[in-house]
Amino acid sequence: MKPDVTQQLVALNRAFYERLADPFDRSRLAPQPGFARLLEWLPAPCQRVLDVGCGNGRFGHFLHENGITAEYVGVDFSPPLLHKAEQRQPGRFHARDLSQPDCLSGLGRFDLLVCLAVMQHIPGHANRQRLLAEMADCLAENGRIFLANWQFMDSPRQRRKRQPWSAIGLSPDDVEANDHLLNWQRGGYGLRYVCQIDGAETAVMAQAANLQILAQFRSDGREGDLSLYTVLARG
Repeated sequence: MKPDVTQQLVALNRAFYERLADPFDRSRLAPQPGFARLLEWLPAPCQRVLDVGCGNGRFGHFLHENGITAEYVGVDFSPPLLHKAEQRQPGRFHARDLSQPDCLSGLGRFDLLVCLAVMQHIPGHANRQRLLAEMADCLAENGRIFLANWQFMDSPRQRRKRQPWSAIGLSPDDVEANDHLLNWQRGGYGLRYVCQIDGAETAVMAQAANLQILAQFRSDGREGDLSLYTVLARG
């Protein structure tokens, strides 16, 4: 993907989350069903947690509510959502653009890194691959990574949200396979860039980052399978 297209899509999503932070936050208060299944895969010890694309801090709050008292660090590119996370969850928070190299630099090593419904917003396979490799570099010994990515193209209900690339001045030739433009209509109208990252792409990225897949399952949504969860560790 050309850098200017990447920048356009990142800017589109940043504007979306800044303008619609309140309705988005209200739609992301309760934990996803899949979160509970991740608890059995928590590393031991679990003293430091990095939430990559923490949004409103929902997963950190979930850990706290389940008695996980690890040091929590959240990074996100949306100041309004970071502010909401600070109000909801004790921890340290940093504004970082995950589409850029070295976005996790200076944060240290962590027993657990989570990246839940975030990688799907990073334009370009190469950029997603780079982000996962940086996450692997932040792993402490015996650490684990939790990924979750939205499988919206498997749902007729969700596929109806697709919009033509011409709505933002692009064409299908400008983007990559499995890239889509989706609308949002809760508390306001907006457009977001989203990529469906399936099991095949997840496996390719894991291998390139020298990570092994320990577990993989689907959960969430009305259908019960709208998110693909992956548990990773060093290979």
